[in-house]
Parts: sequence; C-alpha cells; structure tokens
Amino acid sequence: MRLTPRSAAAAVLSVCALSLTFLSGCKKAEPRKEGEVLIGFSSRDLSAEYTAKLSEAIVAYAQTKPGVKVVMVDAQSDVQKQFSQVENFVAQKVDAIILNPCELEASTPAVDYVKKAGIPLVLVNQVTKSPGDSYIGSNDFEAGRMAMEAIAQKLNGQGGVLMLHGIMGTSAQLQREAGAREVFAKYPGLKLVDHQTASWDRAKAMALTENWIQAHKGKFSAVFAHNDEMAMGALLALERAGLKKDVYVIGIDAIAQALSAVKEGRLDATVFQDAVGQGKGSVDAAIQLAKKQPCAKETMIPFQLVTRENVTQFLK
Repeated sequence: MRLTPRSAAAAVLSVCALSLTFLSGCKKAEPRKEGEVLIGFSSRDLSAEYTAKLSEAIVAYAQTKPGVKVVMVDAQSDVQKQFSQVENFVAQKVDAIILNPCELEASTPAVDYVKKAGIPLVLVNQVTKSPGDSYIGSNDFEAGRMAMEAIAQKLNGQGGVLMLHGIMGTSAQLQREAGAREVFAKYPGLKLVDHQTASWDRAKAMALTENWIQAHKGKFSAVFAHNDEMAMGALLALERAGLKKDVYVIGIDAIAQALSAVKEGRLDATVFQDAVGQGKGSVDAAIQLAKKQPCAKETMIPFQLVTRENVTQFLK
C-alpha cells in the first residue's frame, strides 16, 4: 500500500487508537500492570510521511514486546507543545522517553528537563545540543554528501544547483547542507545558484521552485531537496513548466510516492532512510534503559542511494 502524507499519518493514528494511550494534556498517571514498561514517545510531526512511517514502526514494534506499553503524542513541529508533552511524561513517571525532536537547539530544554528528572531518554532520527542516553538515527551529513555526489556525477562536475532546505536549525537540515557543501568544495564547476528553506513541506517547495524557475531559468541543471516531500514539490513545478527533462532532481527519505516517481522515471533519485530500523532501534534502546541493561550510546543506520536501477529493492 502506498500512502500519501495525509493517509500515512491517518494510518499511524488508526493503529495507535487500537493499541496506545494518548495524552490529552492532563498529568494523571498512567495505570500499569506490575512489571510493565511504560514508554512515552513524542513524534515531531505526524503530517510528514517519513515521520509518520517512523512513528508507525515504533507503534508496531512495541506491540510485539510483551509487557511494554507506549504513550504516543504528536508535537506538530511545535517546540513548546513538545516540551509540554515531555512534562506530562515526567509527571506520569514513565519508565523511558523516546523523543523525535523538533529542532536542534530549541528542543534542548526538553532533553535537559528529562535528564534532570532522571528518566532514561532515547533520541530518534534527530539530535539536540544535549545528548540523550542513546541516539538511534542515520548520518545526515552522509545523506547530503551522497545526494550531492549523485548530482555531481550526473552533471560531470559542471552546472548550477538549487537546494531546498528543511526547517532551519534542525539537525537534519544542518548536516545535510554540510554534506552537500563538502561536495561543492570538491567540484569547483558546481555552482549553488540559490538555496532557501521550504520547511520540509511539498506545497512550499513547489511555490519556491516556481519562483526560482522565473528568476533562474536556464541557470540550473539540478535540484537537491533535503527531503522527498520537497523533492516532489520541486518535481511538480518543473513538470508543469515543461522543464523536468533538463533538470536532475533528488531528495532524501525514499517515501512511497518518491519511490514510485523514481520507478516511473519522473524523479531521478532519492536517498533511502530506514524508518523501520530507526523505530525498532529506539524501542529496543528504551526498553534496555528502562530495565537498566547495557545500551549503546549511538546506533547509526546507513543511508542508501536509490535510482531507477535498484528501486525495486525498496518498493513493497
């Protein structure tokens, strides 16, 4: 089944409604059975397809663990809302917290609050200035480098590039940009024509690309989007302008729609990020920490370049 961002989020919420308890803002302690491990999980934003898939993986995997209960909430990319959710988790005296942070710096107080309360904390997918007890994710610097290297190879190291950033200040945005800039330094013939944030959002990326087409038509040969939502927005803008055949487009995450577009030959490539692997890893780490068992401080899951040649390996 291929999910749109809206249907992916709906699927997660549907699963959760059957198996999980949601917080509604109250600080009433969760009833639990003797020996049960209660884990609080704050998702950055369920409206984004990749984050929805990550959350779905956490939900599904936790259900396979006897004696484990998860309380999940959606921060909706709101740092203050996420902090309040963390406060509720602490008040509930959960055994561990899994945090998919909204931002690198602005989400740091939430991490510090949990650490002060003495509750084990697992960061998943993105980091904050303060470390958690364990981090489960992937090397976003490598993802940015991999995507830009694919562009460099396609353009033979010569040409103009547009770059669509995620939300500025998030660890993924910062590291993916840094990885891309390493490749720019390696290929002097590659020129960054323009770069702005579209905040991980498809509609914003489409509008921004439409503006760039007017401002920079003929000056760019590739678009690097920090995620697939934005890559799909850029792709639509280029297709509507009749320019796609002249422009190489790549994103990151390998969401369902991006994989389909790669298979169809519309999107040139994406970089696979293992949402299921990150989700399972974060649950395992939370359980280990809650039970005071040895737990790795960091688990990095490799990215993989997806092109039309190997896309069938990633399609389900």
